[in-house]
Amino acid sequence: MKLVPLFDRVVLKKLAAEETTASGIVLPGQGDKEKPGQGEVIAVGPGGVVDGKEIVMQVKAGDKVLYSKYAGSDVEVEGQKYIVIKQSDVLAIIED
Repeated sequence: MKLVPLFDRVVLKKLAAEETTASGIVLPGQGDKEKPGQGEVIAVGPGGVVDGKEIVMQVKAGDKVLYSKYAGSDVEVEGQKYIVIKQSDVLAIIED
């Protein structure tokens, strides 16, 4: 089975957020306080006209992004967890 988002929706695989102290110690699982979430784009909808406005998709599969903390809907497909959000909930693309 495959998730195919519609309109301006984006399917993300959540990435585990890690927090690092000033001395460089990694604190796994501490990153989910009130910070934005991180995820990898798995699939992107086609865009189009949504609520009378033309939406052009700015993200693509494979991008790593920051998204609003309380955005989207959690789904599970074949044992894998994803989140489906609107493109407008993407805050930034993370570039290496």
